[in-house]
Parts: sequence; C-alpha cells; structure tokens
Amino acid sequence: MARYTGADCKLCRREKMKLFLKGSKCEGPKCPIEIRPYPPGEHGRGRPKETEYLLQLREKQKARRIYGVLERQFHNYYVQANRQGGKTGENLLTLLERRLDNVVYRAGFAKSRDMARQLIRHGHIRVNGKKVDIPSYQVSESDIVDVKGKSLEMTPFQVAKAESGDRQVPAWLGVDADKMRILVHSMPVRQQIDAPVQEQLIVELYSK
Repeated sequence: MARYTGADCKLCRREKMKLFLKGSKCEGPKCPIEIRPYPPGEHGRGRPKETEYLLQLREKQKARRIYGVLERQFHNYYVQANRQGGKTGENLLTLLERRLDNVVYRAGFAKSRDMARQLIRHGHIRVNGKKVDIPSYQVSESDIVDVKGKSLEMTPFQVAKAESGDRQVPAWLGVDADKMRILVHSMPVRQQIDAPVQEQLIVELYSK
C-alpha cells in the first residue's frame, strides 16, 4: 500500500501550521514548527508571491496531509464528492471524516491518524463485530467500532482508556471508553468538522 514515508514535521512547516501528525510531540516545546516556523528547504524563509493558484494548491495539500491521503486517492474522493448532491467541498470533508482511521483518532483511541492506521492494519479494530484492516474503510450511521477483545490489554489502548475525556469527541460519535467502543450516531456535517480547511478553494482548484 502506497503511503508517505518522509518526515511528518516537514509537512507542518510547509503549511506553516500544526497539522498534529505526531501526537503528543506536536503539543510540546520540541515541536519543530515552534523552533523553525517557516517552510523547509533552501528558500524556506523567502516570501513567494501568493497567487490564487498557490492558495488553492496549499489548501488542497493541507487537507491531504491532515488526513494522510495521497494525491490519487484524494482526487478520487473529490470525484465521489462531486457526484453527490449538495456542496462538493462539504461532501469531500465528510468522506474524509468517515475514514476508519480518522474515526479511531477522533475517538481518542490513537494519538495520531498514523497511529490509528497502524492499529487498524494490525487487525486490532472491528466494525460491527468484524475485523476491518483497511484504514480508508468508510463508516456508516449506526456502525459500532470497537477494539478486538485480545487487544484490549495492549499499552496503546490502556493509555487511551486512562486518558479518555482529555480529547473532545465530535458530536457525531459516541464513545464508551470502558468498553473501548465507538458508536457512529450520524454522518458528520461541516459544523462538526474542526479541520482548518477552506474546502471551497479545493473545489475551485479541481474545477479548472
């Protein structure tokens, strides 16, 4: 499976904001963007001309990196969102939020989406009682996501249980930390998605 294998912190510096790709490291003083708040590379401290295209491109790259999606898959999400009724940008964010790795992360069962993907790929997560090892799996309303019984004693899940309540869970999800279970109450709407993304710029980019 294709995936990004470079330095996550460079992605945050490129977008000039914290994308919270490294879990607790992002919240500490050692976060690289706190030390070097400018894009990486030889010309990182320069001031490129902010054209309309550049703004749209940066917004698309930011969304891709927040959710850990590669270019082709992100474009496929856009095509799917465009075929649905309603606003294409909001449909796009909803599809990204419904990814299983995002649900596990949003519920507080993992420190980052990267960690959530690893837990899913290793077979620790179930949906409606069946093991699902595909991070891009799309959850639906009334789905129940939980941790496999034999995996409950693993350190990551014990830590998640102990720290339950520290992270705000979006309203479209319900979490039972004692049973390490997530109930998908409904599909997310834009007001419930706190991703710092201007989705209309992405739609404008792809509409050209």
